[in-house]
Amino acid sequence: MNLKERLHSHLIQIVRDRNPYLASQGHFYAQQYIREQLAQWGTVEIDDFAVRGRIHHNFILDLPPLDRASKKWLPPIVIGAHYDTVPGSPGADDNATGVAVLLELARDIASGPLKYPVQLVAFDMEEYGYLGSSHHAATYKQQQESIRLMISLEMLGYCNHNPNSQSYPAGLKYFYPNSGNFIALIGTLRTVPDLINLSGKIRKSGQPCEWLPVPNRGLIVPDTRRSDHVPFWDNGYPAIMVTDTANMRNPHYHRESDRIETLDLDFLAGVCQGLVKGIRHL
Repeated sequence: MNLKERLHSHLIQIVRDRNPYLASQGHFYAQQYIREQLAQWGTVEIDDFAVRGRIHHNFILDLPPLDRASKKWLPPIVIGAHYDTVPGSPGADDNATGVAVLLELARDIASGPLKYPVQLVAFDMEEYGYLGSSHHAATYKQQQESIRLMISLEMLGYCNHNPNSQSYPAGLKYFYPNSGNFIALIGTLRTVPDLINLSGKIRKSGQPCEWLPVPNRGLIVPDTRRSDHVPFWDNGYPAIMVTDTANMRNPHYHRESDRIETLDLDFLAGVCQGLVKGIRHL
């Protein structure tokens, strides 16, 4: 199977209503699938956290660096995607695409380790206020551990080549394309070197890419604070969100119509390929 086919087969398994409260069967099914897929490449840690007395799980796979001895002193690259959905949506773009790419990054990095240790995390409860990633970022903070870079994979598969298919928060439309056929990287000012590096590698792989640096943890552009990178920003860690810009492009966002057939799988495979190349050069 080629990359596009593998991504499609992940989507077939993951795309279903998987709200933790109202679709617990689909939610459980997705958990089992993610865990099984990650377990091909190493030991999967199930990291529990409680919300209103109920236990939720993040799934963590740690992959060692090329030089295993350097694991002691090199901070990890943390790559995360959330697997829960809003009620009533099968969540193809939001965020089965992010999870599918996470699983493919696990495959790629396991077969050829990077300079840095890599931690891949499937987060629960993003749709309820980034609770899984908040738990994860807080754990790093409590242990006073550093992170080389956190990358949040958030909606990666919707593309529209038509003019004026892309909207923006106030003031940004003058600087960016009006067609929704690029992938966006959003980071704080300290991640600018990584934004330049990653976007360059993604473009080189043939995938249009735009990047936006935001000051002050994105507080002046609230739309930049809409995924699992936010708890890392708020805890003082460098983090980047990779996104197709959600409802600023995708009319199916948080709807029952967010299905596989609305996605562009060539675009998704291009994003995945670009990320593989970019992350290898961090």
